[in-house]
Amino acid sequence: MHRIAAVQTKFQYVEVWKSTWQKEFRVEQAVHAWHHTQRFLTGLAWDNMIAAALLHPSRQPRSILMLGFAGGTTFHGLRHLLPQAALHAVEIDAQIVELAQQHMHLDTLDCDVQIADAYEWIHRCTEKFDVVIDDVYLAGSHDVFRPGDWNDANILALKKLLHPDGLLLTNLVRGAGHRKLQSQIRALYRKHFSSVKEIRTPGGLNETLVGGRTILGPSALRSWRSQWASARDRQFWDQITVRRLAAPRSNRDA
Repeated sequence: MHRIAAVQTKFQYVEVWKSTWQKEFRVEQAVHAWHHTQRFLTGLAWDNMIAAALLHPSRQPRSILMLGFAGGTTFHGLRHLLPQAALHAVEIDAQIVELAQQHMHLDTLDCDVQIADAYEWIHRCTEKFDVVIDDVYLAGSHDVFRPGDWNDANILALKKLLHPDGLLLTNLVRGAGHRKLQSQIRALYRKHFSSVKEIRTPGGLNETLVGGRTILGPSALRSWRSQWASARDRQFWDQITVRRLAAPRSNRDA
């Protein structure tokens, strides 16, 4: 791949890389968005979020809101599978959305993108959605981080955006430097949802938490396998794991 553009936005320094078949947005040497002309899946966090949205009890959610849109990688996969779904997104960085329009075929998604601070915007929103995806990360000097506070008020504000059978999804980075926040958000999910599951791919450093009243299991994903024309996509799809979120060790040992 070779670099074809570099833009310092108000929030991050974005490099656009291109090869014959694909493009990437790179921030601090990490890939923040990806688009391929023939494939949709990567074996990374975007696959988790695509799969998690399909665990809605209806099996085909009709409305999806994504907080933290970046280049739209997750929506490319969801639009492929759910051509009739209403897709909405909120992104704080207007310039990265412009880059997505130029390089990531944003025009093919038929989605509404609002430029705003997602955690302020949700308090003004009066709509309800089948699925809400929280992928709000900002770029720090050495790593990504989640802005704002994760507490009861935050998760309740997100939960109020859901239809009664709706699902809340949160993308989480795992590993050193992220464990404290990961544990905090897991605890909030357990507190506020009767059912919680985690979605992972073996090669990724992320997990997607899913909270709701009813969450389908891994068998629900099998029916979507034939929708991926690429053998590589099918291989990535088969590697996705869906597990009930285990209780904290202290609770298991009690």
